[in-house]
Formats: sequence, C-alpha cells, structure tokens
Amino acid sequence: MRGWGQMTAEDGPDYGIGAVARRLGVPAPTLRTWNLRYGVGPSRRSPGGHRRYDAADLRRLEEMNRLIRSGVPAADAARHVLEARSATRGEEIPAEDAGTAASAVGSASESTAGTVTGPVPETAAGTPSPATGPVGPQVPTPAMLARAAVALDGEAVSDWIGEALARHGVLWTWERLVLPVFAAVSRRQLETGAAVEVEHLFSDRLAAALAPLTRRPRTPVNERPVLLACAEEEQHSLPLHALAAVLSLDHGVETRVLGARTPYSALADAMRRLGPAVVFVWSHQASTGDPSPLAALPSLRPPARVLAGGPGWRDGLPPSVPHVTSFRDALTRISAALQPSPGPR
Repeated sequence: MRGWGQMTAEDGPDYGIGAVARRLGVPAPTLRTWNLRYGVGPSRRSPGGHRRYDAADLRRLEEMNRLIRSGVPAADAARHVLEARSATRGEEIPAEDAGTAASAVGSASESTAGTVTGPVPETAAGTPSPATGPVGPQVPTPAMLARAAVALDGEAVSDWIGEALARHGVLWTWERLVLPVFAAVSRRQLETGAAVEVEHLFSDRLAAALAPLTRRPRTPVNERPVLLACAEEEQHSLPLHALAAVLSLDHGVETRVLGARTPYSALADAMRRLGPAVVFVWSHQASTGDPSPLAALPSLRPPARVLAGGPGWRDGLPPSVPHVTSFRDALTRISAALQPSPGPR
C-alpha cells in the first residue's frame, strides 16, 4: 500500500483532493475555493460520482499556485491557466468551469471579492486575525456561502464555515455569515416555497462545525454551569450551540446544552441535578413562546438566573425573567449573572 505522501503524476488519472492538497502544500478548502470561484478544479468523476483531479488538472493547479506565490492575484492566475488550457486543447472552456469562472475571473478587482474588508476582526482567542494572504484559504462572503448551500455542496459549506470560525471566531461568523445566509434562505422559501433542503444541509454543516467548540474549558470561570435549552416544542437549537461555543471559547464558561424541544419537566429535573447559575431558554417561534411555564421552574439555593432568549416569547414573562433579544445581550447578561455578589461591608 502506498503512503499518502507518495503520489506522483504518473500514478494514474485520478487524484483525490486530499492527495492534491498534500502535493501542492495548499489546504483543501483553498482548492475548493479555486474551483467554486474560478473554475480551476477537478475535471473527472469517479464511478461513485466524486470529483477527481487528473494529471492535467494537477499541472494547472501547480502553475496557479506558482503564480499566486509570485504575487499574481488569484483571479489573474486562474484566467492564465484557463486560457492556457483552452489554447493547448484548442477548445472552449467547459460550461461547468466557465459558469463558475465568469463571476470571479471577469475583472481583476474581483480577485478580492471573498476577503473581508473593514477593521481587522479578532479571533476567538482575542488576538488579531491576519488578513487573508495570497495563498491562504479565503473566508467567503454570505453570497458565496449561500451559493454553496444552494448547490448542496456540503463539503464546501463545511470548509468555509470552518475557515471563518478558525480565523474570526464564532461571534463574527454568526453575525457576518450565518445570519445573512439564513435570511437569504428564508427569503427564498417565502418567495418560492422551496429551499427546505438547503436550510437542512446548511444547518447540519453548521451544527457539525460548532459541536467541537462547546467542550468544557480546562479551568472554567464558573463553579455552577450555564444551562441552555430550547422551549418545549422549539426545534431551532443552533443559536444555543453558537452561544455555548462563544461562552466556552471566549469567556471560559462551562455550559450544558439540552438542545431542541426540551420538556419543561426535563428542564426542571436538570436544574435540580446541576444547580446551574444561569438557565437560558430559547424560543424562536411564537408557537413555542408561552411564558407561563417559566414561572413554574424550580427555585434553587443558591438561586439560578433565568433568561428568556429569542423572538418567540409572547407578552407575560415573569418579572424576574429578562427578555434577551440579541446575541451580545445574552453574553452580557450571562456574564453579569456569573459575577460574584459583593459581600457585606
């Protein structure tokens, strides 16, 4: 059996993206970006339908990588290798490649369409995130990520979400990418009645990306955990997972996520068992936002701060339960609730 690093151009016509990434020293998300944005990608398919690179694809990618490393903008490098292919073969660029290349290769100014402009954001660790370099993966715009989701390209969606999370952290990714994509998908559903499959794929890939980020901090700042749960019958749990990830990574807060459709009886049992410092209950839809069960949650000693998050809550929240209307408001209120009470003077 050959080792992963022993691929050569003479081994055969089919190479997987992982082997090509190792050969070129270019991350797989970058290769997918070059394919989606510029049309420089695999031209074959395996019997199972997976895209595969042949020897000619590999030579094009090597040349594109060389040009980019020498300082040529990615769009210009892509145009060069695509034109070289067309001239060499005496044929037009295939429609599949031309369609993806047209929007990005049309002008040199579009070579930075996927980079983030404005102030340099911070990573989850609080350190400045470096600007996207000429050879590194590019964080997508919401439109690019939405197109990948509409194409049901789960790998590209996963790679781009992962790249955004790694470079800029959860909060930036949630506000600058996730919410705009969900808004676009929702508009499509309202206008056409379609795109449910797009929402499901995007939600699944986002949940998978957030799951590893909600692990318990090594040294939690809180002795009593923060308990996060959806209201009974509420199925939209992604905001809870994003909130848990930010609390864990950025604030060192230990959380427990009960997830979607948590019966209030189960929430009450969890409160008695864990003795949480904060209980955050999420309601996205008005059909799940009945506030009366919140008043019946158990009283703990020491007491737990109950917060009602999301747009679904109807009027009539108990006076002791604040309505949290934004991600940042949730972070502020949870952090405040975890601060030790001042002792007697």
